[in-house]
Amino acid sequence: MPFFQAVLFDFFGTLTRSVRRGAGHRSTAELLGCPVDAFIEVLDGSYYQRASGRLGDAEATLRWVCAQAGVHPPEGALRAAVAARHRAIRADTRLRDEAVPVLTALRRRGVRTGLVSDCTHELPAFLPRLAVAPLLDARVFSVLLGRCKPDPALYLAACRQLGLTPADCLYVGDGGSQELTGARRAGMTAVRLAAPDLAEHMVFNAEPAWDGPVLRSLSEVLGLLDPIAVPA
Repeated sequence: MPFFQAVLFDFFGTLTRSVRRGAGHRSTAELLGCPVDAFIEVLDGSYYQRASGRLGDAEATLRWVCAQAGVHPPEGALRAAVAARHRAIRADTRLRDEAVPVLTALRRRGVRTGLVSDCTHELPAFLPRLAVAPLLDARVFSVLLGRCKPDPALYLAACRQLGLTPADCLYVGDGGSQELTGARRAGMTAVRLAAPDLAEHMVFNAEPAWDGPVLRSLSEVLGLLDPIAVPA
């Protein structure tokens, strides 16, 4: 019986490589008739409002973003922009080469797996088409739960889906949204992924002062299933 009965993963920057906004976001702004710089500024400043689902569905959220930027596109342009933004975020998402092998190896060892992600409406829509989807036993999305990390509600929701306690779970993330501190406060063991590519990762509310264990590769998770491998 492994020391941890489940491993929970962050998504962007953890199961995926570093994320940067690609050209598709410029196209989305242009469809809306919105200056690109203004569009990006509102997106950055409203991330947690959007990721908590507080602004409504994808179309209502984008309408709100436009209003903050001072533009009011027609409904047809807005619908086209919602689809364009979905494509843009999907294009920015590249799974790590190790993601599927690590998840597969964990499940073969009898360790359950889960996803706990701060995200907007796009990730729940396209995750089912990703190779990691059938390898995840639990999925918690901030935009559907109505809370963002480090709120303990996200971690506890994953535990409920798995039928486990926080102490049974190892949490792995790059550290955005103070997620590691949040996992630790919820009663989990947390480790930070600090892969080299994350130096270029787009992140909100990082925790650079994290004093817990650090991994340089997602594959190193497999070495943490020994009860003496991770410091308390």
